[in-house]
Amino acid sequence: MKKTILFLLTGLTLSIVSMAQSTGKTGSDKPKNWHQLDLKTDGYHGISLQQAYEFLKSKNKKSQKIIVAVIDSGIDTLHEDLKPVLWVNAKEIPGNGKDDDKNGYIDDVHGWNFIGGKDGRNVKEDSYEGARVYHTLRSVWEGRTVDVNKLSAAEKKSYETYLRAKKKTVKDEDDDGQSAQIKMMYEKFVAGDSVIQRDLAKKEYNAADLRNYSSDNNDAKLVKMIMLSISKENNSDEITNKQIIDELSGEIRKAETANQAPPTYRKDIVQDNEADINDRSYGNNDIMASTPFHGTHCSGIIGAARNNNKGIDGIADNVALMTLRAVPDGDEHDKDIALAIRYAVDNGAKIISMSFGKDFSPEKYWVDDAFRYAEKKGVLLVHAAGNDAKNIDTEYNFPNPVYEDGTGRASNVITVGASGDKTNGGLTASFSNFGKAEVDVFAPGVQIYSTIPGGNQYGNASGTSMACPVVSGIAALIWSHYPKLKVKDIKAIIESTVMKPGEPVKKPGTSDKMDLSELSRTGGIVNAFEAVKLADTYK
Repeated sequence: MKKTILFLLTGLTLSIVSMAQSTGKTGSDKPKNWHQLDLKTDGYHGISLQQAYEFLKSKNKKSQKIIVAVIDSGIDTLHEDLKPVLWVNAKEIPGNGKDDDKNGYIDDVHGWNFIGGKDGRNVKEDSYEGARVYHTLRSVWEGRTVDVNKLSAAEKKSYETYLRAKKKTVKDEDDDGQSAQIKMMYEKFVAGDSVIQRDLAKKEYNAADLRNYSSDNNDAKLVKMIMLSISKENNSDEITNKQIIDELSGEIRKAETANQAPPTYRKDIVQDNEADINDRSYGNNDIMASTPFHGTHCSGIIGAARNNNKGIDGIADNVALMTLRAVPDGDEHDKDIALAIRYAVDNGAKIISMSFGKDFSPEKYWVDDAFRYAEKKGVLLVHAAGNDAKNIDTEYNFPNPVYEDGTGRASNVITVGASGDKTNGGLTASFSNFGKAEVDVFAPGVQIYSTIPGGNQYGNASGTSMACPVVSGIAALIWSHYPKLKVKDIKAIIESTVMKPGEPVKKPGTSDKMDLSELSRTGGIVNAFEAVKLADTYK
């Protein structure tokens, strides 16, 4: 899921209340691996990972390597904790410029980049699906007098989608005012940023770099104030100037689409026929590209090399991480997601971790077909619920397991909300989406410490994007030790062994208290120890 930022603008003061996937330091009073700890033993609402490993050892269980695909923004292939666990396509000869395995992808040694061009360029930023849909349907419906009762079912669906996309894209006067403030803030931040970069002799810096910094330049002073405020709100010294500029730039891009169609970022670089799902031989093998933060962090949660005395230990101890780059800074395209899922299935992945989402899906039937393909092949899909503190039982959220054609739902999907701990805001993350029917489980997703790109670095991030790979890691741990289990077994085991808080929790985005069963189907937080114990009883 993309970062979620709530702006409170008063004059030139910007307070970021929620940056749902920012990096940040874990408080000194809380272990960096709190999400792996045990409530009874350690006092934190983690997944009891050490107890799970001790149980497996007591049963003399050995693991078999399992492939986990991560569909995301890319990965730092040089990171010390990830390099040893990267999936390797044994049928491909690295660097020879040939499609050795004849799968349509040249030199796909560790995975594939579906948002890259054959000329080596890569999509970094992209538009939002709501704007793409609005401007596609605008020529069909704008200015027409519409009698809904006379529309065919397909026309009615198109018209309703147009109205929803228009509402999302075309802002009212209050929103226009906020957009103007954000644009002004962006301009001042960029101006101050250039001063600070020169003074510090650093292109990228964080709040820690600014604590003892001073300047007579008003814009530089404003940047310092903003960054220190963000650092305080997010318990983080690691959020950088570049991340903030990217966020502000994204909000400006979103606002600009109200009156004009968004630029064709993807088309200009990828140059496939996006309307043809069978046009598949596109992209490149640059899975790191220039935007690997999100995918690197998620990958480390699942399977960073364990017991190597470096950085962190991932959840699963015998994984091969396949990287599929399909998520830009903006909304992913349905075609790329559908083909990434199919690539993962065809190349042996048993679990696909999907930390992305959007509220429009114009080619959902392509994604549905990919879900069906994964289901048929016995592959588990783990999906982040989203970071908008909304009820996805009643509000749009894609991808989802409900088939567009009304034929039912995929049985191989786990949708994950984000939990926390009493030491970092409570048992439910304030930003997490929820749904009594559509969110299956909650998993730790607040201040999760993992791998980040840029030279064997580590940091925290929060979001359902982090909760999703926690569940993917548990699934990999179970399946690698109990390889005879079926996908339905893995899903059932994870869901039936959740730990129920036994006390009311906050409804995300509010101060209302309720049982977690009102916010998710199972009413609990995943637990690796309980899961492996149950898995051991399966025959």
